[in-house]
Amino acid sequence: KRLFISASGHNRIVVAGLDGQLISVIGSGAFGAQNGSYAAASFAHPQGMALVDRTLYVADTENHLICTVDLDTETVATLAGTGHQAQQPSLGGPLQTTPLNSPWDLLHHNGALFIAMAGPHQLWRHALGTPTIEAFAGSSREDIIDGPRDTCALAQPSGLTTDGKELYFVDSEGSAVRHVPLSGNGNVKTIVGAHDMERGRSLFEFGDID
Repeated sequence: KRLFISASGHNRIVVAGLDGQLISVIGSGAFGAQNGSYAAASFAHPQGMALVDRTLYVADTENHLICTVDLDTETVATLAGTGHQAQQPSLGGPLQTTPLNSPWDLLHHNGALFIAMAGPHQLWRHALGTPTIEAFAGSSREDIIDGPRDTCALAQPSGLTTDGKELYFVDSEGSAVRHVPLSGNGNVKTIVGAHDMERGRSLFEFGDID
């Protein structure tokens, strides 16, 4: 019976009851990348979150980190990322030595954390409890191109949800809603929005068009 609010402009997480009453504040409000207690920790414009048991996972977007909040000990720690923005496309690697690029949203399903990695136009995946993080879908080319996970093109994926079988995501730069199977080798497909147009035209086809 709690609501976790990513107060991005204030660099903190606000926890409220469903009656609107304040429960706690995670983060000092300072722009930074400090781990520690709720009062000492700092974020840089955090965005999406995922709650798994007593751990809140946070996409610390402008720090290029994924953080964990232990709700029992009331402490913040770094799960993945180096704190520096990745400059080259990557397929992944060890959690704390692999640079990330603008993680924007998180979704937990069946022991795996899926990440909308807006910077390299990809979806990433981390199996909880393992030491690595990896690219899940997207070639790093910015476009709206359907097809196999490793060759399709995404455009700043930003929001995630699931029905338990498909991972649905919004490609904000391409104004598209798309999906990909959570397991297996199924293709990325576009539900709403222009796609598979020549010379990147899908990125510029949007608006009130039937």
